[in-house]
Amino acid sequence: MTQFTFEATVRNDLGKGASRRLRRENKYIPAIVYGGEAAPLSIALEQREFYRVLELEEAIYTSILNLNIDGKAQQVIMKDMQRHPFKPVVMHIDFQRVDSTHKVSVHVPLHFLNEEACVGVKQQGGQIQHLLNDIEVSALPQDLPQSIDIDLSNLEVGQTIHLSDLKLPKGASIVALEHGGDTGVVSVHAKKGGDSAEETAE
Repeated sequence: MTQFTFEATVRNDLGKGASRRLRRENKYIPAIVYGGEAAPLSIALEQREFYRVLELEEAIYTSILNLNIDGKAQQVIMKDMQRHPFKPVVMHIDFQRVDSTHKVSVHVPLHFLNEEACVGVKQQGGQIQHLLNDIEVSALPQDLPQSIDIDLSNLEVGQTIHLSDLKLPKGASIVALEHGGDTGVVSVHAKKGGDSAEETAE
């Protein structure tokens, strides 16, 4: 699993006004660390370094992050993040403390493989429809997958891959399935206004 480490400082100047001032300087991101037995902690991270990693590393969303807060190490995951609507700026981050004995849930991105080789597209003239781009997964922090690969090579027109069809690493589970929600993830359907290759051949 990819390791990420960020330097942070405790924020003693709190409140919405303090957060706005921090953002106006465009040097630091206001954030909060919560969870576990310790009290919530308001912190600040360097904007430029965090945003650089955010843009380059998709795994940051599902990895355990190491925060050095005024020299004290804490392991967290990123639970929520607010971005500026059009500027390359992170507005606020919520971090949750983790430990190796308690499960956490995060949204894990889906990677769709072999789309160009998909039977339903290449041979049957269909079109792929992505129904989900990520799913919520529950696992111990060390068992969290950074992404989930879905092979589309054998998917035919009219077929759908559901949550229950996905392969997850040992110890990880899909939150929706635990509540009986076996929804579709990706499907192949005939293109609108035309027939699939099979129907045309007939």
